[in-house]
Amino acid sequence: MSYLPRLGQLPLLALAMLLSVAGCKSNEDQVAASANPSGASDPASANLAPVASDSGNATPAAYRPQQSSPASNPGGNYAQPSDRPYEDSGYGEQPVYTSDQSPPPLPNYDQPQAPGDDYLWTPGYWAYAPEGYYWVPGAWTEAPYEGALWTPGYWGYRQHHYQFYRGYWGQYVGFYGGVDYGFGYVGYGYQGGYWGGGHFNYNRSVNNVDVRVVNNVYNRSVSSGGGAGARVSFNGGSGGIQVQARPAELAALRAPHTAPMGAQLQNERAAGANRAQFASVTQGHPGSLAVSQPLTADRNVRAPAALQAHNREAAQIEQRQAIQQPQQRQATAQQEQRQAAPQPQQPQRPAIQQPQQRQAVPQQEQRPATPQQHQAVQEQRRAAPQPQQPQRQAVQEPPQRRVAPQESQPQRQAQQQQQQRQAVPPQQQRPATPQQHQAAPEQRQAAPQHAEEHPKK
Repeated sequence: MSYLPRLGQLPLLALAMLLSVAGCKSNEDQVAASANPSGASDPASANLAPVASDSGNATPAAYRPQQSSPASNPGGNYAQPSDRPYEDSGYGEQPVYTSDQSPPPLPNYDQPQAPGDDYLWTPGYWAYAPEGYYWVPGAWTEAPYEGALWTPGYWGYRQHHYQFYRGYWGQYVGFYGGVDYGFGYVGYGYQGGYWGGGHFNYNRSVNNVDVRVVNNVYNRSVSSGGGAGARVSFNGGSGGIQVQARPAELAALRAPHTAPMGAQLQNERAAGANRAQFASVTQGHPGSLAVSQPLTADRNVRAPAALQAHNREAAQIEQRQAIQQPQQRQATAQQEQRQAAPQPQQPQRPAIQQPQQRQAVPQQEQRPATPQQHQAVQEQRRAAPQPQQPQRQAVQEPPQRRVAPQESQPQRQAQQQQQQRQAVPPQQQRPATPQQHQAAPEQRQAAPQHAEEHPKK
């Protein structure tokens, strides 16, 4: 009977385990979402206009605009207009070109190297003339003012015609038909870089930059980029991209912006005068896809008032940071000095070293400080070695001892001869040597002297 309550708790335990597993799964999904490199965490998301309560303001993880039937041969037989009009194209803007045929797909090409800091990439596009479509090469363009961003132009289908709407400069990137121009223009916003710290920061994953020339760079993958297969170059119609402008793009369109600069229009006119740029001549493969020389900005372009205020505020923040950094350095240096201050007091702790230091001080004070003291010390040094001379003579005594035995050799020889004479009988005495003969007369001469002394006694 006691096991029944425990058995009744088993379903509750199983339910709790299932809930905990589901909670762990949801936590993992949240971590994966936060680690996703796309979306609001991308610093380039600042290129989009802020919109209140806009759930679609952030770039989706994988931007895939819907496309109807694919475009036809890029050599000139283009897709015919669809019966269903796409009335949202333009959003109040006036087109500059109108054509009954859809533009060719975007060609694949490489981006030239960025010439330096604060240059913006303006992608190539198809323009139109009575002879047909011609390609305007992409180019690096000097920014007209700090914080300027380029919104590319695009082709849109409206009222049974394809119409081209020019790009413009502004604080934010607007709607460009969802066309994937590449190099950061993936169809929505711009992921090729952003303005910060008074300079433009380049995303190396989609821009051709040399770090020895360009100072402000970072690396971040994007959802799509240029150079990957044939790409649709228009919005709406048969085979076009079926997307509409989002609130952030409409806000950028309604915000103050300026038209293309003179160098950009000149680049378009030069392409229209070159037959090698027409799709009908090159079968959709223009001779010049991008220009290597950067375009010069117009000096009379003024930034919008809101952007000017933003730039001034950013400059003030930078100045404050520049002032605060030395102060912070000084504060840290003072803290380090305070922390390092107790270290010199460590040698004073042992009491045994104090008498040694006191004894060492008088020795240092005895050093001659004047020429007179110096002479006195030299005289003391000269007089000091004199008591040591006997010691040096004592050290030299062994050589004298070595000489003494040499002088006593004749005496030793005479003593040896006498001993031999005493030990050997007179009969066995050997004849005297010449040295002994010389010593005999001396002995004889000395003998009479002894004889004379005896009579006196």
